[in-house]
Amino acid sequence: MGRERNIILTKKQTYMSEITKCPKCGGEYVYFDGSLYVCPDCAYEFDGENGAAATSDNTPRDSNGAELLDGDSVTVIKDLKVKGSSMVIKRGTKVKSIRLTENPEEVDCKIDGSSIVLKTCFLKK
Repeated sequence: MGRERNIILTKKQTYMSEITKCPKCGGEYVYFDGSLYVCPDCAYEFDGENGAAATSDNTPRDSNGAELLDGDSVTVIKDLKVKGSSMVIKRGTKVKSIRLTENPEEVDCKIDGSSIVLKTCFLKK
């Protein structure tokens, strides 16, 4: 029984020593978080086998996880202060015909004649 426990620990130690650096930034403080490895320096999540990203899907999604497309109409779910302005976008504001940007976490739209970039986490379809 003691020998079996040593073998299990040895395998675990070998596996942990294989993953010592983040494949994205090279950070050394990678930790296992249930099913994925996480780098606290760059917040990159990957599985330990080949360093592949956990989410390779770069499609923009709203706060509920629905896929957003060009021209969709969305609703703001929280009051948002606009940086550099005294304008506030109220919760429940309907935004028509959004445009996707290169960043999947942002969409471009027009509200009250002003062109504004909104984070997708504050929108719902």
